[in-house]
Amino acid sequence: MGSKGVLSYLLIAFGLAWAAVFVAHAVLGWSMADPVTQLTVGLPMAFGPAIAAVVVRRWVTREGFADAGLAPRLRAAKRYYLIAWVGPVLVLAVTVGLATAFGLYEPALADLPGPATLLVLVAPVVLTPLFWGEEFGWRSYLQQRVGRSPARAALITGLVWAAWHYPLVFTDYAGYPSPLLGIVTWTLLIVAQAVILAWLFLRSGSVWVACLAHAGNNMVIGTLSAVLLVDAGGLDPASADLLGLVPLAAICAWILLTGRLVPPAEREEP
Repeated sequence: MGSKGVLSYLLIAFGLAWAAVFVAHAVLGWSMADPVTQLTVGLPMAFGPAIAAVVVRRWVTREGFADAGLAPRLRAAKRYYLIAWVGPVLVLAVTVGLATAFGLYEPALADLPGPATLLVLVAPVVLTPLFWGEEFGWRSYLQQRVGRSPARAALITGLVWAAWHYPLVFTDYAGYPSPLLGIVTWTLLIVAQAVILAWLFLRSGSVWVACLAHAGNNMVIGTLSAVLLVDAGGLDPASADLLGLVPLAAICAWILLTGRLVPPAEREEP
């Protein structure tokens, strides 16, 4: 039942996303950098993993949703909600600090978009439901069904999640001068994010914590890194990826080396 469910999930999740990108970019010739295209294609991509998980849980394996982490657990998981909300801001700050220290970027307030505070503090919260479309598939379903340990499951899920994004590298969406280099750096970045999201999901017991962190990753780390380091600083996207990987890798090392990638019942953190 497990392998059948995972295979069915992957076929649906990848099929919806890759087909949408292929039709929009290769067949219709739409620019993936166009917000209208992103809205059109983004729906099957953003909710494809969740659709796949619902279909598999409900009709393929009939296992139900008991382990899906759908309860918000606002009081019990408040610590992890705070980490998911504030963490991306700190990662962005370290990333920009590293770029500045290496002489790759000169900070300027003018580089920040006008509603920067809104983007940093409000957008991740408002957009959290949108990222349920991915997290209900990757963390809530796939992560719990691959690998013999939570660490291995997180890494496998991260690699699969990265591959799911690969069609975007070969369009004008990601902006990598070298697509192959972009695949390497983006994969490293996504796998690191997968470990952190796995920790937040397991420790909080709620998929909504992972959704909030995912929203922060995209809206704070991803968007503002591109604005500051790529658009204003002139760095290529792959270099910006590697700078962002430094704080993310440090967090991953702390999680993995201290054995924190387990549910609360199996380990009590100090």
